[in-house]
Amino acid sequence: MSDLLLDTHALLWCWSDNPVLPHSVRDAVTDPDNDVFVSAASAWEVATKFRLGRLPEYEGAVLRFNEFVIDASMRHLPVTYQHGLRAGSYTAHRRDPFDRILAAQAELESLVLVTRDAAFQEFPVQVLW
Repeated sequence: MSDLLLDTHALLWCWSDNPVLPHSVRDAVTDPDNDVFVSAASAWEVATKFRLGRLPEYEGAVLRFNEFVIDASMRHLPVTYQHGLRAGSYTAHRRDPFDRILAAQAELESLVLVTRDAAFQEFPVQVLW
């Protein structure tokens, strides 16, 4: 059993059944023995990128974010001050605030981060994909 935290692209691709998502990731996310978490930072990122016109195909994810999380048997993970302090203290060169928060959450909550983003190699987190 693993506790997983989905990077935002992994989350959106799970919801849209995007074929880019590897079968191993689909299997891990749908395995009932795994707890799958969705960060509040991902809601922020989806809404921000949709507003900026970078995710026009994901309007449903903005309008029904909570419903999608519940329907997929995933769990919400709030951002705490501890996550914020850890994200801000990383010396990694990665400046993306969404990535920094997700890394901090994965590290502090002992979650495996599901991502294809190689930038997470700069952070002390375990990655699947």
